[in-house]
Parts: sequence; C-alpha cells; structure tokens
Amino acid sequence: MPQPTPQHPAAYPVLPIVNALNRDADRPLVEMAGGRAWTGGEVRDAISQYAQALTARGIGVGARVALLATNCIEVLILHNATGFSGSCLVALHPMGSADDHLFAVEDGGVDALIYDPRKFSARAAELQRRTNRLKTVLALGEGEHGENLFALAADFKPAPLVPPPLTGDEITRLSYSGGTTGKPKAIPGNARVGAQALQIMLSEWEWPINPRILAVVPLSHAGGTLFAPTVLKHGTMVVMPAFEPKAVLEAIEKYKITCTMLVPTMIYALLDHPDFGKYDLSSLETVFYGASLMSPVRLKEAIERIGPVFFQFYGQAEAPMTVTVMRRSEHDPNNPLRMASCGRPVPWVDVALLDNDNAAVPDGEPGEICVRGPLVMNGYLDRDELNQETFAGGWLHTGDVAVKDPDGFLRIVDRKKDMIVTGGFNVFPSEVENVIAGHPAVAQVAVFGVPDEKWGEAVQAAVVLRPGAKVDPAELIALVREHKGPVQAPKSVAFIEAIPVTAVGKPDKKVLRKQFGA
Repeated sequence: MPQPTPQHPAAYPVLPIVNALNRDADRPLVEMAGGRAWTGGEVRDAISQYAQALTARGIGVGARVALLATNCIEVLILHNATGFSGSCLVALHPMGSADDHLFAVEDGGVDALIYDPRKFSARAAELQRRTNRLKTVLALGEGEHGENLFALAADFKPAPLVPPPLTGDEITRLSYSGGTTGKPKAIPGNARVGAQALQIMLSEWEWPINPRILAVVPLSHAGGTLFAPTVLKHGTMVVMPAFEPKAVLEAIEKYKITCTMLVPTMIYALLDHPDFGKYDLSSLETVFYGASLMSPVRLKEAIERIGPVFFQFYGQAEAPMTVTVMRRSEHDPNNPLRMASCGRPVPWVDVALLDNDNAAVPDGEPGEICVRGPLVMNGYLDRDELNQETFAGGWLHTGDVAVKDPDGFLRIVDRKKDMIVTGGFNVFPSEVENVIAGHPAVAQVAVFGVPDEKWGEAVQAAVVLRPGAKVDPAELIALVREHKGPVQAPKSVAFIEAIPVTAVGKPDKKVLRKQFGA
C-alpha cells in the first residue's frame, strides 16, 4: 500500500525503512530458522498492527515499555512498532536476573511489560509482584499473565506507517549499562543517535551484496541493529532463537549465509566444535565481531580456518556500535599487535586518546579513548554528577585505555573502570561482591576479571573468610548464579588471607589481577 511521507524530524531513520519495506513488499525478508518466512509487506503490516495495539492500550507517545523475549520475529516488529506508537522501548536482557529487570523497570519509569510466555511467565509474575509500576502487561501469545498481544493486534487492519509528530529529541530507547561503582545507569537513545548509528553502519561496515544475514546474538540488543541494514540493502535475515554452535554451522550451510554478527566466545565455540570441518562455510563473506576483546591467537586461527572474512567494530551503548572499525583487509595474521587492535576511528566521529587532564597523549602512549560527535548520547538519565565526570572537557570518556600506532590503529590495553567483559557480556564486580558478601562465612571479597582463552575474561573472586568459617567455593558460585544469573557467576573462587589495599585503603585489584591473571 502507498505510504505518505512524514515531514518532521523524527521521520529519519524510520522513513527509509518504510520505503524499503514497500519496495520489497513481496520479497522474503525475515525467516525463522526452521520456521516460516515473512515478506517485507507482512513485516510492514505487522508493525502497523502492533503499533495500533500498543496505542490502544495506552502505550503511546511518552510511555515506556519493557520487552522481555528471546529471538523471535515479534522482537523485530516491536522494536519498530514502538517507534510508530511514539513510545520508548526498554529492552530487558533475556539472560538478566530478576533484580536486574526490576531495577530497569523502576529506574526507567516503565509503564508496561511485554513478555514471551513460553520463556518468561514466571519472571513476569515476579515483576508484577515486586513492583506496582506496571500498569499494562501484554503477552506474546496465550499467557497466564496479561493480555494476548497477538489477538489484540489481529483486531486492527494494517494502515500506512506514519511516525507520530515528535521533534526527534524524545527518548525512544533506554539501554542499561553499569558505571564505575557497578550501579546500572540508563542510557537514553533518540532519533539523532539512531540515525547516526545507522548511517555509520551503512557507510563503514562491509556488507555483502543482497546480504543473507544470520542473527544469533540477542535481537533485543545488538542483534536488532542488523534489521535496518537488512531491509535497506535488499537482504534477508535468518533468525535463530539462541546460539548453539552446531545449529549455527548447519544454518550457515543450509541458508547459504553471507553475513553474521558474533561475539568472540561464539567464534571460539564454532572453531572448537568437533563437527566444524563437516560443514560448508564458503558462502560467508563477512563476520562482524565485537562486544569484547578477541584473542589474537584465536582470531588468526579463525582467519586460517574460515577465511579473511572478519570485520571488527568497537563502540559502547553511550556511542552505539561504531566508534572504530578494523576492516577485513586490515586483519594481518602475521602482525600480533594489529590482530589485537580494535581498528581506526570512523570519519563520522571525533576520537582522541586523553590523559587525566584531558590532554592528548603522544602516539604510542596510553590514553583514555574519548569521543564526541552526533553518535554520542546526550547523557545518562537523571545522573547529573556522573554526566559531569563522563563528559569532562566536552568529550565522552569511555573508560577504555588504548595506544595508537603510527598507522592510526588503536589497541585497548586496559580499562579505567572495573567492568569485566566475559563472553561479550558486561559484569560489574560490585554487584557480584554484594551477593558473595551476604554469605555468613564471608568477611571480605574482591571480584575482578582475569584473561581467559574462551571468554576473553573470566570472573574471579578472592574471598577472605570469617575466623573459623568454612564454605565450599561451589556454594558461593551457586549463590551468585541464583541471584545474578550464569554470566555473573565466578568461574573460580580463591580463598586468601587478606585483600591487598592501596595507600588510601581501597582494595587493590591491580595486584589481584596480576596475581591471579598469571
């Protein structure tokens, strides 16, 4: 059906997507691995129906709606439907704990919850029990809690997709990240940031012609960014519900996948699978990877076994997806320092390595990666003091310390913050410490990351016990797993006599990292 052209600032980046969906209305666009395929027209009409259903239940301009689901077509549809209803999407990570989800609901001022009853019925019930914020609960199908969104959307006829009359500065998405203290903080997104991120991805990322994209990372987070390029580049997206190495290898061969996005631990799992050599992966042209540092040794192995198809991107939620890139041809397997690099800054952002006085450091000297430009967020939600620190000198301070080589490539050497990145996921030590410290046998605890071949970093805990107390390390690991989820659970717990401290009495995690990292 023909679509009218919006004439207001919020139209971009949704206007090109609408036009592309109309253009490819009869072409298969999204296919669930092993399931049905959706044409561009079917996706467009579903977005319209879902947007109308949200508006009918009061989830319109200014409302904030949390989404809790694993990979499915409805996640992609809702990501777009919230834009057309004018609401703000708060994506809850499917591997997050109940406490994490509750914090996002309350801190983010969430009005409504949409959840997948096949996976998260118990979590939806728990959230309803623990907070009175949720005015509306919708289920993706028949569920014990809330209204069936499928049935509600089916009551509406597809209509032209027209964004609401917004200025473009409204918050359209809230993402959650941790700070130096480990307390999560809300990162607002708007049309400006979204448009800039998409523009950089379209211009700087190396996409195959008419890409066939395999989506295995969570669509609620980084995986969802693959949708717009798929639509705009006449591509097709094959969606897997979750990452499973053999299933991914099978899908690449079966669907002749030309492009995918993986975190390093996923690449390791593919390389280490006993059936790796049985599958034809020759269709792959580009493998985008990021979210955590990758072992140069494993990266070289991946290139040798799969081919020169790897493209690295570096960014953070505060400057989403692409601050630097390392293109396929820039991966030099014979240069270990290059293989440890996160690439060079893209032309769309201003990047500098600064010291503690916000002065540029000489090439070859370590400095904090600082960014400015239209890709950068406006600031954390309701965190004025933190914003002053984060934007000192007019730059976004990423907390990542890097050195620049003579060719302009950046190599991250450390993080000023204590955040641990394990398997592409962020773990904040204080959250884990708070759980372990609650055990009656524990006197002190320090949590930090140590290098790990598989995970990039592993969560390590050093514990000082109370006099005469005993506890099995497995019990502490299980305690964290119960309260924070499997990602945050330490891979190892060591018992020590005392936590080393700095001159001012703070735990000296640098000493611990050196001791246990060896």
